[in-house]
Amino acid sequence: MEPSARTKKRSRALIVLALVALGVYALDQFSKYLVVVSMTEGSVIRVLNDVLQWHFVRNPGAAFSLASGSTWIFSIIAAAVVVFIVWFARRIRSLAWGLVFGLLLGGVLGNLTDRLLREPGFGVGHVVDFISTPWLLPAIYNVADIAIVTSMVIFMILTIRGIGLDGNKAEAVSKTASPSVESPRHQTDAVTPDVSTSDRPTPGAEARP
Repeated sequence: MEPSARTKKRSRALIVLALVALGVYALDQFSKYLVVVSMTEGSVIRVLNDVLQWHFVRNPGAAFSLASGSTWIFSIIAAAVVVFIVWFARRIRSLAWGLVFGLLLGGVLGNLTDRLLREPGFGVGHVVDFISTPWLLPAIYNVADIAIVTSMVIFMILTIRGIGLDGNKAEAVSKTASPSVESPRHQTDAVTPDVSTSDRPTPGAEARP
């Protein structure tokens, strides 16, 4: 592939990554803002009975309220993930992989913002969770969590299908045997001059002058 074509593919992938990350981040922060200003912590609004509910809680742990009490650890991990994605993005030339890393970046930034800026303090802030689907999951989550999980699902699909960062499907390496050089056949039946019996000297015959 020509350098110009690779550059165009990388530019498109980076644009997708940036737009998806920005969209996820904006939707996550805006939805959390609406929840904080319109609901009291612990309150529940039944949107679709037990199918979908808004349940406002503050989560000090990871996604889906896991590992509460280790907020600062997740803040460091989230910051490291953001740095890695920004550094790794230059290798992406596929729109699908741009979508994966865009969802992941937007989700991680959304929850990281909560941990850095919300109470009780910098680095240990509690993440705002409000989406509850009791029929599906016992946990309460947010838009950022959905984006992160979705990115992992697409990541697995692309990996299983063998789609590389350049968008091409990795072909299975076929075990092609090196062309065998046929050794010259040892001719057991060597071609020897055919000496007819008429040319052979008769036993006992003497040479005559």
